[in-house]
Amino acid sequence: MRAWELLGETRAPDGTSIKLTRRADEYLILANGKPLMSSRLHGSEDALATLACGNAEVRDHPRVLVGGLGMGFTLRAVLDVLPSAAVVTVAELLPAAVEWNRKFLGALAAHPLKDARSGFRSPTSGSCCARTPVDSMSSSWTWTMGRPRLRPRRTSGLYDNGGVVAAHAALRPLGTLAVWSAWEDRKFEQRLRFHGFDVKVARVRARRQKGGPRHTIFLGRKRGTAQA
Repeated sequence: MRAWELLGETRAPDGTSIKLTRRADEYLILANGKPLMSSRLHGSEDALATLACGNAEVRDHPRVLVGGLGMGFTLRAVLDVLPSAAVVTVAELLPAAVEWNRKFLGALAAHPLKDARSGFRSPTSGSCCARTPVDSMSSSWTWTMGRPRLRPRRTSGLYDNGGVVAAHAALRPLGTLAVWSAWEDRKFEQRLRFHGFDVKVARVRARRQKGGPRHTIFLGRKRGTAQA
């Protein structure tokens, strides 16, 4: 069997080693040597985007914030459901992730970085919330939820009380916060409700109709009256 080829390596703000590897046509991102995401298992990342944008896509000029670029699948799915007047901002902690997408991963998700609607910013530690009101937010920092493989100190604040309050404030009325998790987390679900969200929980397969591990997507809709 062909060995995995190391394409790139970087470190997260908390010191976690992040590596991009390839074997044949499969790409794998590792965190401290453990699989974080695979190019063959992205069905739930696609679902994260489409569920998050269920309300935003009906607006004339929707604004969407995607927390984390990953391999670009969530960003591609967001772009596919939004109109041409949309603005999509990706908050990415790792500059290497952007470089890897441009150099190695772009074709996997039909080159979402080349879409004129998408742009980037580097979030401050512990926060990826928007500076201007948005219609939906999705988080794909997959190692920070539930019972995580890793829990970086600098991003754990995204899902505590302060992070949920900040997300709620960043959303327009009836805007949606969507959070991916490898596991269920009742405490997080209750936290969303306590801070003013109407909550639904979706459970999806990593390969969608083809099966794979079950993942959880928390959907919090901000209460209020829709804005134009």
